[in-house]
Amino acid sequence: MARRERVMRMSVEQPLWHALTGYRVLTMVYAIGLFASAYDEVARPRVALAYFAVLAVWTLATLPKVANAASCTRPFLAVDLAVALAGILLTRVAETPERIDAGAPTLPSIWTAGAVLAFAVKGGWRWAAFASTLVAAANLVHRSGVPTRDTVHMVLLVWIASIAIGYVVEVARASERTLARALEIEAATRERERLARDIHDGVLQVLAMVQRRGAVLGGEAAELGRMAGEQEVALRTLVSGGLVPVARVREDTAEGAVVRAVEEPDDDAGPVDVRALLAPYAAARVSLAEPGAPVLLPPSAGRELAAAVSAALDNVRRHAGADARAWILVEDEPDAVIVSVRDDGPGIPEGRLAQAEGEGRLGVALSIRGRLRDLGGTAELISTPGQGTEVELKVPKRMARGRR
Repeated sequence: MARRERVMRMSVEQPLWHALTGYRVLTMVYAIGLFASAYDEVARPRVALAYFAVLAVWTLATLPKVANAASCTRPFLAVDLAVALAGILLTRVAETPERIDAGAPTLPSIWTAGAVLAFAVKGGWRWAAFASTLVAAANLVHRSGVPTRDTVHMVLLVWIASIAIGYVVEVARASERTLARALEIEAATRERERLARDIHDGVLQVLAMVQRRGAVLGGEAAELGRMAGEQEVALRTLVSGGLVPVARVREDTAEGAVVRAVEEPDDDAGPVDVRALLAPYAAARVSLAEPGAPVLLPPSAGRELAAAVSAALDNVRRHAGADARAWILVEDEPDAVIVSVRDDGPGIPEGRLAQAEGEGRLGVALSIRGRLRDLGGTAELISTPGQGTEVELKVPKRMARGRR
């Protein structure tokens, strides 16, 4: 069966970088607009014009730098913060003391907060506290050590907001790692169950047959059967425990996200007809009843359903005897495909399934119920001692299409 790799990127952080990119551009335009509206009142407009030219070029040229965590390096953050601090301090050169005392905004205005927020998203709340403290110190120098109420308000707002965002980013990163690990464990468990079903359908059944035939034949065959029985027990124990690592979790610094790669069946070939998959099971003592129209499911869902039917028929042969008859009924409902496997055997004694599962014999638990559970369906087993057994397998069409 063809398999392909699917990569899932999980990041709460990445949208923050996108928002920061837009924030920097908008606040640059806002700062330039503030300057233009008060151009006639600025004492040295050439100083302001020179600074805004540098600010515009720097903001637009460095947009890729704030696209993700990997591009936003420490040297860039240092230069970016220096541009903001320089703009605050140059305000004393461009503006008159009277306008500064009257509450005129600094040259970069609220663009400065973008530089601080970059520190917060990149390094967390500690980096945010460091950058916002430097901005507060520059504002104190700009106000000659006597800040106005508006200045204090702005500094505290930037300081608190940046630290809060930095803390949220740290919590989000920890949550992503926890979620990725949980998904890895879930994927490993599903792969273990899939391997267990395949092994049960093949290797374990062969070993059990060798053990039985060896005991009947005797001699050297009996010894071979005994060894096969020991290997069957060991393999059942291995299948019943331990996880198979099938998912990989890593930090993708280029995207600022946790990445999980998963092997999945490739269902690009299109739907298959369940009738064709079940036709080989029809035999002298196995009757197959099916609709006249195709019963379509995605390839992986169809194969798993057919494998579950095969496991149910194996249980009929093993527990009901070679002379038992079985009937397969295929029903194509509007929202589900239902396949029933019924036999005329002696039925299953009460408590036998739980006992078999405890002994590591997982035919019903994994080969039948496990397959249907992975498809989003159900497997109902109805058995009355002396009246045979019926297994009803139901696969919702919506869930099956969602797995493609």
